[in-house]
Amino acid sequence: MFDPLFILLFALVLDWYFGEPDALWSRLPHPIVLFGKAVSFADRRLNKFSHSDQEQYKNGALAISLLLFGALMSSFLIEKIVSHLGLFGFFIELFVVFVLLAQKSLVDHVEAVATGLKDGGLEGGRKAVGMIVGRGPGSLDKSGVSRAAIESLAENYSDGVLAPAFWYAVFGLPGLIIYKMINTADSMIGYRNEKYLWFGRIAAQIDDLANWLPARLSAILIAIGSGLLGGVSRFKYSLIVALQDSGLHRSPNAGWPEAAMAGGADIALGGPRTYPGEVVQQAYLNSSGKRDLDAEEITRTIKIFALACFTLWFFIGVLAVVF
Repeated sequence: MFDPLFILLFALVLDWYFGEPDALWSRLPHPIVLFGKAVSFADRRLNKFSHSDQEQYKNGALAISLLLFGALMSSFLIEKIVSHLGLFGFFIELFVVFVLLAQKSLVDHVEAVATGLKDGGLEGGRKAVGMIVGRGPGSLDKSGVSRAAIESLAENYSDGVLAPAFWYAVFGLPGLIIYKMINTADSMIGYRNEKYLWFGRIAAQIDDLANWLPARLSAILIAIGSGLLGGVSRFKYSLIVALQDSGLHRSPNAGWPEAAMAGGADIALGGPRTYPGEVVQQAYLNSSGKRDLDAEEITRTIKIFALACFTLWFFIGVLAVVF
């Protein structure tokens, strides 16, 4: 009934200026919390250590199938409801899209790391970055804290902003809700450890497929944001680094926005990192870039992120008018 591109544009603008309605989520569970509870339930019921690797793989496939079926049925139910409510239905759909985007909340969390470094030194930065990354913040120095925050900013531009916007633009509410279920499942069970190596493998593979195109589009938009901030040469260099270094990342998708951000800000991202229980060796993205990072680099990358978001708004607006 309503153009999803206009709804998406409106939702992006609202999210940028208002972010998460914390007063509401203090009284009601956030949709992602509900998705997480569904994933946890499937994990408890189907992930059995006594089973063989093959059985765990099959159980993981069953789990993600049931989760996606539930997401699909829920999205169809919401669509059915909003289609009969006229203008009120428009606001319901707008609200659903709005709460499943993550521009302002991401900026707020990353800005908190910069503020923590400035006001609380290394310990303040570690505490703030521990809220947004999985690696052990206690082992990070100032550059490591800054690098972790910037990498989270770049990667989440792809899977927290562009990918949900993309799938909503293509398939409406079913595309958005199914994508968020895929992403939530991957974040909870898509690990390469003993517990989830086989059970979570299908979830991780589906997440890789769902993010394949958005990740590459995000590199282009980050490069445009870099160019708007630093000129044509910075735009070109951001794209070059994305093309050359994205494959150095252990993720088939995260390397694209991270490498584009590294080139756009002329910093080195990646490198060895410590997670709970393991040290992961990884090459640097844009290895010739600055490695001694601090709050100043975080602030500059937030500006690039903002310009990439505004560029996304522009393209969605153009598509809404044209189509």
